[in-house]
Amino acid sequence: MRPTSPLRRVAVYCGANLGQDPAFRQAAGTLGRTLAARGIGIVYGGGGVGLMGAVADAALAAGGEVIGVIPEALKAHELEHKGLTALHTVPDMHSRKAMMLALSDAVIALPGGFGTMDELFEALTWSQLDYQRKLCGLLNVSGYYDALIAWIDHAIAVGLLRPVNRELLVVEDDIERLLEVLLTRPFPLARKWMGR
Repeated sequence: MRPTSPLRRVAVYCGANLGQDPAFRQAAGTLGRTLAARGIGIVYGGGGVGLMGAVADAALAAGGEVIGVIPEALKAHELEHKGLTALHTVPDMHSRKAMMLALSDAVIALPGGFGTMDELFEALTWSQLDYQRKLCGLLNVSGYYDALIAWIDHAIAVGLLRPVNRELLVVEDDIERLLEVLLTRPFPLARKWMGR
């Protein structure tokens, strides 16, 4: 019997490419296996390629639940994973992001490009505005996100991001530590309103 967790499902954002660092693919596989072992389902973009496919394949091989959400345009290019627990086809990217968040209890971002950043920052913004109460995890594999973290710290230093809202983002380079913080950190209840 699988262990139970207060996180039923996690939205995983990551690249549709593998990238050049083998550590990216290794981390994707480890994350998929770890979530499956903890009985935590995955909600992701539904692709069978790149780091997306690596996460899904590892979780499925370990007996985990993997739910894909893919826009019609990408499915038309036959980019979807063929062996998922469930695959939802939606009209566009906006619908994809909304459904992924609706089906999940938290977010984890692996290395990725524009799409990963778009998804992560929309999730952070929704939590910052109290549209949802979901922490976001950033798995900083091989220092991939060091520059992004430095930018976030700079935004706080110049007064464009409040420190309490920074607590919405959990940054770790170890998957187990990242999950432990996502499981135990209280949600910071401080809305961000312009000018206040």
